[in-house]
Amino acid sequence: MTAASAAMRYRYAFALLGVVQTALIFTLAAIAVPLPRIGTELSLERADLILLSAAYGLTFAGLVLLGGRLADRYGGRRTLTAGLVLFAVSSAAAPLAPGIGALLAARFAQGAGAALVAPAAMAVLRAVFPFPPDYGKAMATWGGLSVLGATAGNLFSGVISALLSWRWTFALPLVVALAALALTPRLLPDTAPNPGRSLDLPGAVLATAGITLVSYGLVVTDARPWSSAGVLVPLLGGTALLAAFRYAEGRARDPLLPPRFLLDRRRSLALAAIASSACGTAMTFVVLSLHLQQVRGWSQVQTSAAFVPFAVALIASGRAAGPLIGRYGPRAVTAAGLGTGAAGLILLACTGLDAHTGYTYGLLPGLVLLPAGTAASFAGASVLATDGVPQEQTGLAGGVLNTAMECGPTVLLTVLLALGNDAAALAATGTVLVAVGLSNHRTQ
Repeated sequence: MTAASAAMRYRYAFALLGVVQTALIFTLAAIAVPLPRIGTELSLERADLILLSAAYGLTFAGLVLLGGRLADRYGGRRTLTAGLVLFAVSSAAAPLAPGIGALLAARFAQGAGAALVAPAAMAVLRAVFPFPPDYGKAMATWGGLSVLGATAGNLFSGVISALLSWRWTFALPLVVALAALALTPRLLPDTAPNPGRSLDLPGAVLATAGITLVSYGLVVTDARPWSSAGVLVPLLGGTALLAAFRYAEGRARDPLLPPRFLLDRRRSLALAAIASSACGTAMTFVVLSLHLQQVRGWSQVQTSAAFVPFAVALIASGRAAGPLIGRYGPRAVTAAGLGTGAAGLILLACTGLDAHTGYTYGLLPGLVLLPAGTAASFAGASVLATDGVPQEQTGLAGGVLNTAMECGPTVLLTVLLALGNDAAALAATGTVLVAVGLSNHRTQ
């Protein structure tokens, strides 16, 4: 194989993995805008809608650490293929669901499939780019794919739902999964399993149950008071399970999440940057989607169109992030991105929620600054989070990174929205980004 053909094969492999990663997050966000229409068609209560919106993320966040270790144990490509099969089957079942029970089951299964695919894709990516400089460049681009997927999900789901049906929003994830299954044997390298690595099933059970219960408890605070049993029982039970998980990991021979893995200060701050950036993006989509439709009376299509500049700025910043990281380093780019994203959130808090302020002056500046900043921070933080990770722990790194990406918005979004004021919640999220950015900038 010539150098030119090898380079082309690497690009095709990266493109395939990148499309898959984008589709996973697209699927997470795809029902956010059409959720009211789903509720009307299926005659759902508010509590049903909350659970439906959270179902995919609950299993994704709860199982992704286990998915990472499975990729390290059995090989990235094998785990990726298994996850794609589950993701494809559940994506085909979701639009056929006659009621809430079947639709919930499909969304839970989609999340389980994604929990296998996401870390396995990062393990295969490491095999595609085995040399650290090439892998670092790949991760600089990879970091922006998740927020791109979330933007695409919010952007296109409203249009698809308005023109066709919300059921058609599941078509893209299904097509991507089927195409990936067909192309994986031809484009992606096989990754050797590690039979000497145990799975730490007790740790997997404790982590999965703990993360899922805490996430569920936070999600239902939207429909129940914090003092209710429906909130306190899962929150306290999940917290106890996570405490037991930490205790068990310190004594396991081959732990699911080695405690020392998070002791690297740069890695822990990078994960905080990923979590807070994901929260800023999620906060903006939730608050502005409701504001534009409920306060300004915009249609689903108009609401989706409002985020077009968001997507353009996101793509432009993502393309610029790699060269900037090469010149200034991932730490500086992460800190600058967090500061820029914080400025966008604060602008939206000050002007974006005023119904008498026009789109161009009230919303557009924040909708450009926020994605420009978060794309840069995702790219820089993804490089920092995976820097120096041994190849046999690449799946673990992918699991931890995706856990931060999924759990960050759940925890922070719930706490900040509890302020009861959307403008205050946006400003508070911006303050969190500034604090994390300063911490990253000071880290040596």
